[in-house]
Amino acid sequence: MLEFNNISYSISQRKLFENTSLLVPNGYHLGLIGSNGIGKSTLFNLITKELSLDEGEIKFQSNKTIGILQQEIPDNELSLLEFVLSSNHEQTELLKEVETSTNSGRISEIYMRLEDINAYDAPWKASLILSGLGFDKPQQEKKLKEFSGGWRMRVGLASALFNEPDLLLLDEPTNHLDFESNTWLENFLVNYPRTFILISHDRETLNKTVDHIIHVDQLKLNIYTGNYDQYEKIYAQKKIGQQSLFDKQQAYKKNVMRFVDRFGSKASKAKQAQSRLKSLEKMDLVDAVISDRAIKFSFPKPENLGSSIITLDHVDVGYEKDNPVLKDINLSISNDSRIALLGANGNGKSTLIKLISEKIEPMNGEIIKNKKLKIGYFAQHQSEELDLDQTAFQVLSKKDIDQPELKTRSILGKFGFDKAKSDTKIEKLSGGEKTRLLFCLMSFESPNILLLDEPTNHLDIDSRSALINALNEYEGCVILVSHDTQLVEKICDQLLLVKDGKVNNFNEDLQSYKALVIDDRKFNNSKKKKEKTKKKTQRKLKKLEINLKRLTKEKTNIEARLISDENINNYDLLSDLSFKYIEIKKELEKNEEFWLNEQE
Repeated sequence: MLEFNNISYSISQRKLFENTSLLVPNGYHLGLIGSNGIGKSTLFNLITKELSLDEGEIKFQSNKTIGILQQEIPDNELSLLEFVLSSNHEQTELLKEVETSTNSGRISEIYMRLEDINAYDAPWKASLILSGLGFDKPQQEKKLKEFSGGWRMRVGLASALFNEPDLLLLDEPTNHLDFESNTWLENFLVNYPRTFILISHDRETLNKTVDHIIHVDQLKLNIYTGNYDQYEKIYAQKKIGQQSLFDKQQAYKKNVMRFVDRFGSKASKAKQAQSRLKSLEKMDLVDAVISDRAIKFSFPKPENLGSSIITLDHVDVGYEKDNPVLKDINLSISNDSRIALLGANGNGKSTLIKLISEKIEPMNGEIIKNKKLKIGYFAQHQSEELDLDQTAFQVLSKKDIDQPELKTRSILGKFGFDKAKSDTKIEKLSGGEKTRLLFCLMSFESPNILLLDEPTNHLDIDSRSALINALNEYEGCVILVSHDTQLVEKICDQLLLVKDGKVNNFNEDLQSYKALVIDDRKFNNSKKKKEKTKKKTQRKLKKLEINLKRLTKEKTNIEARLISDENINNYDLLSDLSFKYIEIKKELEKNEEFWLNEQE
C-alpha cells in the first residue's frame, strides 16, 4: 500500500531521514515511535505531500484514500454532528443534489450510490463516534464554535475516524481524551478494518492497538513485528548484541593500534603493521549504541504533617448558585494517599481538584485542612500561561528573589534543566520541557500534596517512566487525573469514581472499570442501533414514496398516450406503449407491496 523508497529529508540543515526505505502492506496497524523532535510528525506531512522530499519517493496506491487528524479545528457555525457528516465530501454533494434534482434517472443513480457508500447510516455512525469520544446527544447538536480547542480536537478525531480512510494517520490522538474516551478509542482502533499509523507516547494504547512498530532511529525507518512491549524486547536484545560487537571491535582496534605504534617503525614488522591497518579499514565498524535516556527528575521531600491532612464533610461544590456540580462529598485524605479520579469529562473531576486546591469554595458542608498544608497543582493549560519571552531561570527566580542563583539552578537541575536549558527562552522549549518546568514551579515550596490533572500529555514514553519513578519516590499525597493506564496503575492504590454528581470509592481495579466503560458503551450502542433501524425504515419509505410518485406519473403519461387520437392508427407505437405500461404497472405493484410491508 505505502512505500518509502530511499527517502531523505532535512529541515534547517538538520537531517531527519537519510536514504531509508520501508514497505507498509495493507491492513497493518502501526505505531510510529521515536524521541521528541526526531521527525515523526514530519513523516506524516511527507506522506500527505504537505512537505516535499529532498531525495527518494513515497508511493501510495492511487485508488486508496488517506485521512489525517487535523491539529487545529477552526470556528464553525455547523453543529458537531453536521461538521463530522460534512467531512465526507462525496456524500455531502450527493445529498444536496438529490434534494434539487428533477431528473428521475439521475435521482435513481444518486440513491444507488448513496446506498453503496452507506450514506443512510452516516448520521447514526457519526453520532456513535461522537458519543464514544465523550459528546452526548445535546452536545452533538451544539455549534462547533461553542467548544474549546481541546474539545474541537475531539471533533477533528471523530471526522477522521468517521471517514474510515484506507490509510489513517493519527498524531497523538489521546492527548485531549479522558480515560473513558481513550478506552473507547483503543477498542475502535483494535477493530479498524484498514491500515493506520499511530504516533503515541501511551505504552498501553500502543500495546493494545498495534501489530507493528516503526521506530525512527538514527535517520532510518525500522519496522518491528508486534506491539510496543514486544518491540522493546527485540530492540533491547539488538542493542545488547550491537554493543557487544562494538566493544569487541573497539578492543581489536585498540590492539591493532598498539601493535602499529610499537612496531610500525621496525623494518621487520612494518609489513605486518600495514596489513593490520588495512584490516581495520575493511571492518564494518558498528556505531556505539546511543541510549536515549529520559532526563530524571525528583520532587522535594515535604514536611510530615501527620496522618489526616484534608477532610471533606458533606460538601457541595459548583459554579452557579443552587446548582452544584458535585453533592454531599465525604472524603478523608491522608499524607500518604495515592488517589486516581475516574469518570468521563464533564462529570466534575477537575471541579473536585479545584476544590481541594482552594481555587473554588464549597457551597455547603465543611472542609477541614491542616494549617501547615502546602498544595502543588498541575494542569496542562498552565503551559499557555507561561511568559514565553522569559527563561526557566528567570521564571523560577521570581518565586523567591532573595534566593541565591546557585540554589535556583540546583532546583532546576533536579528537573533536568542544565545551565544552557535554564537560560533558553520558554518559547524555544519542547512540550515535554515545559511540562517539567511546570512540575518544578509547582513543587518549589515542597508541597504536601500534588494535584495532577493530565500531567503526561507532552511526555514521551521514557519521560513518563521517569515521572512514575519520581512520584513513587515522593513522600507526600498524590491525587491524579489521567488517561494513562500505566501511570494510574503504578502510582495509585485508591480509585474514586466521579459520576452523576457523586464521588464514591470504586472498589475494583482499573481493568474492571475499563470493562464497565465498554459495557456502558455497548448498551448505548444498542439503543442507537434501534434508533438507526427506525430511521432506516423511514428512509426506505421515503425512497419508495418517491419511486411510487415517479411510476404513477409515468403510468398516467402512458395511459394518456394510449388513448390519444393522434396515436390511434400507430400500431407499432401502441404496441411499445402497451409493453411499457405492463412493465411499469408490475413495478408499481411491487413497490406498493414493499411500501405496505415496511409500514407493518
